[in-house]
Amino acid sequence: MTQFILFILILFVLAACGSTSGSDGSDGTTSESNEGKGKITIGQINWPENIAVTNLWKAILEDEGYDVELKLLEMGPQMAALASGDLDVAPEIWLPVQDKSYYEKYKDEANFFENPWYENGKVGLAVPTYMEDVNSMEDLNESKDKFNGEIIGFESGAGTMLVTQDVIKEYDLDYELIGSSTAAMISSIKKAVEQKEPIVAPLWKPHYIFSEVDLKFLEDPKKTFGEVEKIYMATREGFDSDHGKVSNWLKNFKLSDKQLGELMINIKENKDNPIKGAEKWVKENQNVIEKWMK
Repeated sequence: MTQFILFILILFVLAACGSTSGSDGSDGTTSESNEGKGKITIGQINWPENIAVTNLWKAILEDEGYDVELKLLEMGPQMAALASGDLDVAPEIWLPVQDKSYYEKYKDEANFFENPWYENGKVGLAVPTYMEDVNSMEDLNESKDKFNGEIIGFESGAGTMLVTQDVIKEYDLDYELIGSSTAAMISSIKKAVEQKEPIVAPLWKPHYIFSEVDLKFLEDPKKTFGEVEKIYMATREGFDSDHGKVSNWLKNFKLSDKQLGELMINIKENKDNPIKGAEKWVKENQNVIEKWMK
């Protein structure tokens, strides 16, 4: 009798263990209907607003139980990874002008959101405000020697860098666009302003550099850089079915100038540990985040 009871107990334990192996036939992988939420990869670029937003979503999603990886990828490789399914989310596509080429190339291979998360973007060539005789793109050739015939740029694959090449052609500028990194470009701008030297660079708002040094955008009569730019997200094909809740949260995401500015300041104050700055913003803006998570 004792052996029979022991045998029944063993069978019960084995059955209980077997029931945890994934009854949905997913070979043990988790889905959004289970407690384990799975992994989400988000593309990141070394731009201030991008670092802010990617860390913001890492903080939010990890609070919700997801495993979030931020992949540092320049714009070209990032969009290619999204189209191939190797990346889940590309958080920063500027339209209608800056990233138009990437949108047209990948619009059938990725899911570009219909509504922007930021609506007041501006892009153009900028110079220090003390350069009073340079106010338009059309003034640049007359001042070529002052700038050594160089426009100091950032990562060469960025949409704005591609548009800057169009600007050079459109305005027949006798200039060379110098590619480097965002950090190197910002460092060059700060150094030039400190020494009251000429410099011209492709810049965008929102960017903290405008609160640190006095810069002005050059007039763009031909509107080659466009006018108001909006920032959109995109996800890989199938992301909305794999992570329906997250997809809806991302679609509800929207930041005002004030909100994005405060977030970027938090990140800048914690530049060695940006997730800490994002977590601080999340804690202080729960009412905003609750609207996204509906």
